[in-house]
Amino acid sequence: MATLRETRDRIRSVNSTKKITKAQELIATSRITKAQNRVQAAQPYAHELTDVVARVAAATSMDHPMLNERENPQVAAIMVVTSDRGQCGGYNNNVLKKAAELEEHLKERGLEVVRYVTGAKGIGYYQFRDIEISGSWTGFSENPEWEKTHDARHHLVRGFEAGSEGEAKWRPGLNVPEGETIRGFDEVHVVYTEFQSMLAQVPRVQRLLPVRTVFEDQEFEVTSATQSAGEVTADMDFEPDADTLLKALMPQYVSRVLYSIFLEAAASEYAARRTAMKNATDNANDLVQDLTRVANQARQAQITQEITEIIGGAGALADSGESD
Repeated sequence: MATLRETRDRIRSVNSTKKITKAQELIATSRITKAQNRVQAAQPYAHELTDVVARVAAATSMDHPMLNERENPQVAAIMVVTSDRGQCGGYNNNVLKKAAELEEHLKERGLEVVRYVTGAKGIGYYQFRDIEISGSWTGFSENPEWEKTHDARHHLVRGFEAGSEGEAKWRPGLNVPEGETIRGFDEVHVVYTEFQSMLAQVPRVQRLLPVRTVFEDQEFEVTSATQSAGEVTADMDFEPDADTLLKALMPQYVSRVLYSIFLEAAASEYAARRTAMKNATDNANDLVQDLTRVANQARQAQITQEITEIIGGAGALADSGESD
């Protein structure tokens, strides 16, 4: 009886957990489409902005700091994009593992690494291991909005503009107390999860700054912020002049690229959560079936034992002559 009761309690517990995982699966499924639509809706503007920046850059003789490699870089910043919530399988573990590989690669180049993290799970991962984080942001992993991501985007842009030899002074948009400064750096890399399909989300490394049209590293699958199919020529006139436009457009362009990364990561998070919750629900169904089989066997054994005891008792009474 104790075994049967415990088995039935486990069945009720698993069924209760299954309701939660099924609900999470349905929620994630319903939100994936919206996240994908946001990614697609942002692409036309991003493509046009990329084209304009490329044409302006081709028309100017200005050496913009966001386009040129710095001599003797000293400090590299890594932005690790994770989720605010769990229940998404290996989503966070994969991106954190990729970030660790990138960090080792940068250190081999002789660069000091400065870490920035978005998402409560990534922050908790580094804090638990007493690993220093220079900046962190939460609250928008599932629903990135332009205003919510403002601090994170401007923090990286201002830090890169300052360079490793300088500091960025406080201004609205920097995630530091008023009056304080942030340390500058010479490179900015972003580690995030690229959405390929409902079943495939791949951790990626993208060098955000300095921007260049071709940047590939097969070991870490590093991609560039811009991709150019061929040489771009300036076939238009600009007002104001190209130098002024490039100076104004580059920070906005880099900020838009980072925002697109946040949108991509959000779609990947929903897809990973849906897959993880579907697997959890399927496992719960299998476990309920196994436990039900065990409970039925225990119940059958109990009934068989009771029948045996009744027959044995009746036989004992018949032998003793007390059945009459």
